[in-house]
Amino acid sequence: MHIAINGHLISFDRSFRQAGVSNHILWMLRELAHVDESNRYTVFVGPGISRDQIGLPERFAIVQSRLPTILPKYRIPWEQCIAPLLLARGRFTLFHGTLNIAPLLSPVPTVITIHDLAFLDVTGSHRKINRLYLNWSTRLGARRAAHILTVSEYSKQAIIKRLGVPAERISVGYNAPAAHFRPRPAEEIEAFRRAKGLPERYLFYLGTLEPRKNIPMLLRAYARVRDELGVPLLIGGGKGWNYDEIFATYEQLGLQDDVTFLGYVPAEEQPLWYAAALAFVFPARYEGFGMPPLEAMASGTPVITTTATSLPEVVGDAALLVDPNDIDGMAAALRHIVRDEELRAELRERGLRRASQFHWRDLALRALEVYRSVAGLPAQGALTPSGREV
Repeated sequence: MHIAINGHLISFDRSFRQAGVSNHILWMLRELAHVDESNRYTVFVGPGISRDQIGLPERFAIVQSRLPTILPKYRIPWEQCIAPLLLARGRFTLFHGTLNIAPLLSPVPTVITIHDLAFLDVTGSHRKINRLYLNWSTRLGARRAAHILTVSEYSKQAIIKRLGVPAERISVGYNAPAAHFRPRPAEEIEAFRRAKGLPERYLFYLGTLEPRKNIPMLLRAYARVRDELGVPLLIGGGKGWNYDEIFATYEQLGLQDDVTFLGYVPAEEQPLWYAAALAFVFPARYEGFGMPPLEAMASGTPVITTTATSLPEVVGDAALLVDPNDIDGMAAALRHIVRDEELRAELRERGLRRASQFHWRDLALRALEVYRSVAGLPAQGALTPSGREV
């Protein structure tokens, strides 16, 4: 097989773009390189993205666009106008669109990954023009795709219900924490605290600043118990869109002495921000998967999150769960986790066990299984770590 993959959402810049979908594509590609030594791959990327940056062997061809396709106004014309021409020239077996969309005039069979349907389900989750394009192209692409990959059972059921896709055309491949998300020695954490000037205890949030992350609710809950807790709240993450309410709530509640906005947190620092925290708080209203709680658990940090969408599926019984609209419930959870050392120890152990069940290799194997099915090849046997059948 010769498989074409859309890697235009891969980003190494210091912004919110180097997050969820970018990491999903990166780790899927890296693990495909380990589990599949027999097929050819061509990865289409934006300018300046190299094979070495992604971490791929030479059998993975990299085709750079001259357009800054990380931006939708350039990526959309590439997806619908340029990609069909490239696919027609390249004699590909199939094309994998890694963010909801494949070229509607694709000359080869398509597989698409639909991470979530936030553009349909969450008001204000996308700019209007992006939402209109996603709505149109995802619906059409889902009907025409030979197969759909998604990242949770929640998203699978949403695709069945909202897009009318039969269940047998959808496969779930979970995300996973990267290997550097792990418990750290006390001396490494202490050195990090000193370097960053951090307090001994703090609550931590990490994620893009955007409406569906529900940060105003967290701020209101924290404001109710901050005097009891005596623990600051640190909020990490780059600005996405429609974030004005977050800062308006922060100002209105007078949280300047207790809440700090860290801005973008570099990927290489994130494991230590998690590991040094007393607890991680993720109040999201909508997640197709929800990587930060899983990364926090893998780092040995107790987690509070919500009952919304896929989050219970990800954390299992390893986190405190709160209704995303329940400010009092969130305040109580904050109080509980700060005061109860035994609870934190129990959540730490449960979280480590839960996180250990998710592996990027499983996602790559699921993708490879789908590619073979779409190409009309028989299912592959069990694979060794080198990718050879046994």
